[in-house]
Amino acid sequence: MVKVVIVSTSASDLKGHATGLWIEECATPYYMFKAKGFDVVLASTSGGAIPIDATSMADAFFTDASKRFLHDAEAMGAFSHSIKVSTIDWAGVDAIYMAGGHGTCVDFVQSTELHDAIAHIYKMGKIVAADCHGPIALCHVSKPDGTPLLQGVTATGFADSEEVAVQLDKIVPYMLEAKMKELGAKYEKADDWNPKVCVDGKIVTGQNPQSSEVCAEAVIQLLASA
Repeated sequence: MVKVVIVSTSASDLKGHATGLWIEECATPYYMFKAKGFDVVLASTSGGAIPIDATSMADAFFTDASKRFLHDAEAMGAFSHSIKVSTIDWAGVDAIYMAGGHGTCVDFVQSTELHDAIAHIYKMGKIVAADCHGPIALCHVSKPDGTPLLQGVTATGFADSEEVAVQLDKIVPYMLEAKMKELGAKYEKADDWNPKVCVDGKIVTGQNPQSSEVCAEAVIQLLASA
Protein backbone atom coordinates (compact mmCIF):
# COMPACT_ATOMS: atom_id res chain seq x y z
CA MET A 1 0.00 0.00 0.00
CA VAL A 2 1.21 3.51 -0.85
CA LYS A 3 2.11 5.39 2.34
CA VAL A 4 1.95 9.18 2.60
CA VAL A 5 2.87 11.20 5.68
CA ILE A 6 1.17 14.60 6.01
CA VAL A 7 3.22 16.78 8.35
CA SER A 8 1.55 19.69 10.14
CA THR A 9 2.91 22.32 12.49
CA SER A 10 2.92 21.94 16.26
CA ALA A 11 3.33 25.70 16.80
CA SER A 12 0.34 27.75 17.94
CA ASP A 13 2.13 31.08 18.35
CA LEU A 14 4.30 33.19 16.07
CA LYS A 15 5.79 36.12 17.99
CA GLY A 16 2.54 36.69 19.87
CA HIS A 17 0.30 36.04 16.86
CA ALA A 18 -2.05 33.10 17.44
CA THR A 19 -1.60 30.65 14.61
CA GLY A 20 -1.25 26.94 13.78
CA LEU A 21 -2.20 24.72 10.85
CA TRP A 22 -4.35 26.10 8.04
CA ILE A 23 -6.84 23.25 8.32
CA GLU A 24 -7.77 23.00 4.63
CA GLU A 25 -4.16 22.28 3.74
CA CYS A 26 -4.30 19.06 5.75
CA ALA A 27 -7.94 18.12 5.18
CA THR A 28 -7.92 18.40 1.38
CA PRO A 29 -4.90 16.17 0.70
CA TYR A 30 -6.02 13.79 3.47
CA TYR A 31 -9.29 12.98 1.70
CA MET A 32 -7.76 12.96 -1.77
CA PHE A 33 -5.12 10.46 -0.66
CA LYS A 34 -7.66 8.38 1.26
CA ALA A 35 -9.87 8.22 -1.84
CA LYS A 36 -6.97 6.54 -3.66
CA GLY A 37 -6.62 3.93 -0.94
CA PHE A 38 -3.35 5.29 0.42
CA ASP A 39 -2.19 4.71 3.98
CA VAL A 40 -2.22 8.29 5.30
CA VAL A 41 -0.26 9.14 8.45
CA LEU A 42 -0.87 12.45 10.22
CA ALA A 43 2.35 13.71 11.78
CA SER A 44 3.74 16.85 13.40
CA THR A 45 7.05 18.08 14.71
CA SER A 46 6.14 17.49 18.37
CA GLY A 47 3.46 14.83 18.06
CA GLY A 48 0.07 14.90 19.75
CA ALA A 49 -2.70 17.42 19.13
CA ILE A 50 -2.16 19.79 16.20
CA PRO A 51 -3.15 23.45 16.72
CA ILE A 52 -5.52 24.94 14.14
CA ASP A 53 -5.38 28.55 12.99
CA ALA A 54 -8.84 29.85 13.92
CA THR A 55 -8.92 32.05 10.83
CA SER A 56 -8.92 28.94 8.64
CA MET A 57 -12.29 28.03 10.17
CA ALA A 58 -13.86 31.41 9.39
CA ASP A 59 -16.77 31.33 6.93
CA ALA A 60 -14.80 32.59 3.94
CA PHE A 61 -12.12 29.91 4.30
CA PHE A 62 -13.95 26.97 5.91
CA THR A 63 -14.09 24.50 3.03
CA ASP A 64 -16.24 21.39 2.74
CA ALA A 65 -13.16 19.20 3.26
CA SER A 66 -12.32 21.12 6.44
CA LYS A 67 -15.87 20.75 7.81
CA ARG A 68 -15.89 17.05 6.97
CA PHE A 69 -12.49 16.57 8.63
CA LEU A 70 -13.53 18.18 11.91
CA HIS A 71 -16.60 15.94 12.09
CA ASP A 72 -14.73 12.77 11.09
CA ALA A 73 -14.00 10.66 14.18
CA GLU A 74 -11.23 8.66 12.51
CA ALA A 75 -9.50 11.72 11.07
CA MET A 76 -9.76 13.71 14.28
CA GLY A 77 -8.52 10.76 16.33
CA ALA A 78 -5.35 10.66 14.24
CA PHE A 79 -5.15 14.46 14.21
CA SER A 80 -5.38 14.69 17.99
CA HIS A 81 -2.71 12.03 18.41
CA SER A 82 -0.41 12.91 15.52
CA ILE A 83 2.82 10.95 15.17
CA LYS A 84 6.04 12.73 16.08
CA VAL A 85 8.20 13.17 12.98
CA SER A 86 11.32 11.85 14.72
CA THR A 87 9.66 8.50 15.49
CA ILE A 88 8.62 7.61 11.94
CA ASP A 89 10.41 4.90 9.95
CA TRP A 90 10.81 6.79 6.69
CA ALA A 91 12.11 3.76 4.81
CA GLY A 92 8.54 2.63 4.15
CA VAL A 93 7.15 6.05 3.19
CA ASP A 94 6.42 6.92 -0.46
CA ALA A 95 5.76 10.64 -0.02
CA ILE A 96 6.08 13.35 2.60
CA TYR A 97 3.63 16.25 2.35
CA MET A 98 4.11 19.43 4.39
CA ALA A 99 0.84 21.27 5.08
CA GLY A 100 0.92 25.02 5.67
CA GLY A 101 -0.22 27.61 8.14
CA HIS A 102 1.89 30.30 9.79
CA GLY A 103 2.83 27.92 12.61
CA THR A 104 5.30 26.38 10.17
CA CYS A 105 7.27 29.65 10.33
CA VAL A 106 8.28 28.50 13.81
CA ASP A 107 8.85 24.75 13.93
CA PHE A 108 9.36 23.91 10.25
CA VAL A 109 12.27 26.36 10.37
CA GLN A 110 13.72 24.94 13.59
CA SER A 111 13.07 21.18 13.38
CA THR A 112 16.24 19.36 12.35
CA GLU A 113 14.27 16.10 12.63
CA LEU A 114 11.91 17.30 9.90
CA HIS A 115 14.79 18.57 7.77
CA ASP A 116 16.53 15.20 8.13
CA ALA A 117 13.34 13.35 7.18
CA ILE A 118 12.92 15.45 4.03
CA ALA A 119 16.55 14.92 3.07
CA HIS A 120 16.16 11.16 3.58
CA ILE A 121 12.99 10.97 1.48
CA TYR A 122 14.64 12.99 -1.28
CA LYS A 123 17.78 10.81 -1.23
CA MET A 124 15.62 7.68 -1.55
CA GLY A 125 14.02 9.11 -4.70
CA LYS A 126 10.62 9.42 -3.07
CA ILE A 127 8.23 12.39 -3.29
CA VAL A 128 8.72 15.59 -1.32
CA ALA A 129 5.67 17.86 -1.40
CA ALA A 130 4.68 21.05 0.40
CA ASP A 131 1.95 23.67 0.09
CA CYS A 132 1.65 27.36 1.02
CA HIS A 133 4.01 27.93 3.99
CA GLY A 134 4.92 24.23 4.06
CA PRO A 135 7.81 24.84 1.63
CA ILE A 136 9.55 26.87 4.34
CA ALA A 137 10.90 23.54 5.60
CA LEU A 138 12.55 22.91 2.23
CA CYS A 139 14.61 26.07 2.68
CA HIS A 140 16.58 24.30 5.42
CA VAL A 141 17.36 21.06 3.58
CA SER A 142 20.40 20.20 1.48
CA LYS A 143 20.87 17.67 -1.29
CA PRO A 144 23.38 14.84 -0.74
CA ASP A 145 26.08 17.00 -2.40
CA GLY A 146 25.55 19.75 0.17
CA THR A 147 23.83 22.25 -2.12
CA PRO A 148 20.42 23.68 -1.16
CA LEU A 149 17.54 21.34 -1.97
CA LEU A 150 15.77 24.13 -3.84
CA GLN A 151 18.78 25.22 -5.89
CA GLY A 152 17.84 25.03 -9.57
CA VAL A 153 14.39 23.64 -8.73
CA THR A 154 11.23 25.12 -10.23
CA ALA A 155 9.10 25.74 -7.15
CA THR A 156 6.49 27.92 -5.52
CA GLY A 157 5.24 28.85 -2.07
CA PHE A 158 3.34 31.62 -0.31
CA ALA A 159 4.04 34.75 -2.33
CA ASP A 160 5.56 37.84 -0.76
CA SER A 161 2.59 39.89 -1.98
CA GLU A 162 0.23 37.44 -0.23
CA GLU A 163 2.25 37.76 2.99
CA VAL A 164 1.94 41.55 2.82
CA ALA A 165 -1.80 41.20 2.16
CA VAL A 166 -2.33 39.23 5.39
CA GLN A 167 -0.14 41.74 7.23
CA LEU A 168 2.28 39.20 8.67
CA ASP A 169 5.30 40.24 6.64
CA LYS A 170 6.85 41.94 9.68
CA ILE A 171 6.69 38.88 11.97
CA VAL A 172 7.57 35.92 9.74
CA PRO A 173 11.25 34.89 10.02
CA TYR A 174 11.70 35.78 6.35
CA MET A 175 9.62 36.22 3.22
CA LEU A 176 9.29 32.78 1.66
CA GLU A 177 9.32 33.82 -2.00
CA ALA A 178 12.45 35.93 -1.49
CA LYS A 179 14.16 33.14 0.46
CA MET A 180 13.42 30.54 -2.20
CA LYS A 181 14.90 32.81 -4.86
CA GLU A 182 17.93 33.48 -2.66
CA LEU A 183 18.53 29.73 -2.45
CA GLY A 184 18.51 29.46 -6.23
CA ALA A 185 14.99 28.18 -6.81
CA LYS A 186 13.26 29.04 -10.08
CA TYR A 187 10.30 30.57 -8.28
CA GLU A 188 6.95 30.76 -10.06
CA LYS A 189 3.60 32.11 -8.90
CA ALA A 190 0.05 32.73 -10.01
CA ASP A 191 -1.88 35.89 -9.17
CA ASP A 192 -2.50 36.17 -5.44
CA TRP A 193 -5.01 33.63 -4.07
CA ASN A 194 -5.11 31.60 -7.27
CA PRO A 195 -4.08 27.92 -7.52
CA LYS A 196 -0.50 27.20 -8.55
CA VAL A 197 1.55 24.01 -8.37
CA CYS A 198 5.10 23.32 -9.53
CA VAL A 199 6.45 19.84 -10.17
CA ASP A 200 10.19 19.41 -10.64
CA GLY A 201 11.22 15.77 -10.57
CA LYS A 202 9.94 14.40 -7.27
CA ILE A 203 9.57 17.86 -5.64
CA VAL A 204 6.01 19.23 -5.60
CA THR A 205 5.13 22.67 -4.25
CA GLY A 206 1.89 24.65 -4.00
CA GLN A 207 1.57 28.42 -3.62
CA ASN A 208 -1.29 29.03 -1.17
CA PRO A 209 -4.43 27.52 0.44
CA GLN A 210 -6.15 27.66 -2.94
CA SER A 211 -3.47 25.28 -4.24
CA SER A 212 -4.14 22.42 -1.82
CA GLU A 213 -6.14 20.41 -4.35
CA VAL A 214 -3.78 20.83 -7.32
CA CYS A 215 -0.79 20.12 -5.09
CA ALA A 216 -2.29 16.89 -3.78
CA GLU A 217 -3.36 15.88 -7.28
CA ALA A 218 0.20 16.35 -8.55
CA VAL A 219 1.43 14.02 -5.79
CA ILE A 220 -1.19 11.43 -6.76
CA GLN A 221 -0.10 11.61 -10.41
CA LEU A 222 3.56 11.09 -9.47
CA LEU A 223 2.68 8.13 -7.27
CA ALA A 224 0.63 6.62 -10.10
CA SER A 225 3.59 6.83 -12.46
CA ALA A 226 6.14 5.50 -9.97
